[in-house]
Amino acid sequence: MRRLPIRSLTGLATIGLLTLTGCGTETAGPAADRAAVTGAHRTIRAHEVMQLTKVHEETGMTLLEGPTFDADGKLLVVDVTAPAGEPKVLRVDVRRKTSRQAHTDDRGTYTSAQFSPYDGRIYLTDFSRGDIVSLAPDGSDPRTFFSGEVDGARMNPDDLAFDQEGHLYISDSRGLSTGEAKGRVVRIDRDGKNATVLAGELAAPNGISFDADHRGLWVSELTENRISYLLLDGKGGVASQHTAIRVDGGIAQTDSIAVDADGNLYQALHGRPAMAVYDRHGERLATVEVPTRAAAEGLESATNVAITPGGTKAYMTVSGPAGGYLYTFDAPAEGTRQSNGG
Repeated sequence: MRRLPIRSLTGLATIGLLTLTGCGTETAGPAADRAAVTGAHRTIRAHEVMQLTKVHEETGMTLLEGPTFDADGKLLVVDVTAPAGEPKVLRVDVRRKTSRQAHTDDRGTYTSAQFSPYDGRIYLTDFSRGDIVSLAPDGSDPRTFFSGEVDGARMNPDDLAFDQEGHLYISDSRGLSTGEAKGRVVRIDRDGKNATVLAGELAAPNGISFDADHRGLWVSELTENRISYLLLDGKGGVASQHTAIRVDGGIAQTDSIAVDADGNLYQALHGRPAMAVYDRHGERLATVEVPTRAAAEGLESATNVAITPGGTKAYMTVSGPAGGYLYTFDAPAEGTRQSNGG
């Protein structure tokens, strides 16, 4: 989630609101999906599943983020700009095309959600307050897992990834409102007691995901339209860091990231209802598009995706003046923890 007039969570870093943008391509059905050419010219057509939210009168927008499947196969989605009393976390039955409130409160601006492999709870990033909040799997029992400063500065936590032991890795999107490279990647121990800055001077980091082998982290930097790779040292630190992919986004910017079982990256685009798909070597494999009509009618950004664990059915959150929607497409490879939330 995130951004200035260019990123969904940015006009509101201080009050808990955001801003968006968009475009797309006409749908043609499964046969055409697979017939599209390879590489940067291949188009994967996404199809509407359902509308989840409408623009909120209080905040003037809606912004869906952080899709993640629970143990029962239900999809949890956060609505970043939902006002107090309205669903901030929704539980969606994609087969029945129904949704219900899983959690609400009067404080959070939640930009991502993911289940911990350590304690099984849902973890939410609160962009405006700088906190990490956890919930029981049913959405009850809210707890503040982490709050306060990290190395003298409070976070603007955007997205979240867990390692295999349950430690948290946060994209801290500081500097988003000013355009300064003040962002960080922060590691928080699974007990919430120790927070460490792994990388700094990043350009509004947004998406964050482990690679398929858990050897390193992919991190998208919104205001530079690039994806960086942090090779971890196996001791809680970073061995090396480099720019891995430069995204030609045009008016769009790099949002959240997911990684499938083959190591492919799904780079969500803020400012265009689409996702760019790359392999781990940086080759552009495809672009996931919503129908041109949907984009023209008010869908502006595709913020994130969840791929069914062990399957290839993918669900993409798409938002704009028309409301908040779920779209589905067939992913090139199966889903794993790295393509299920964050």
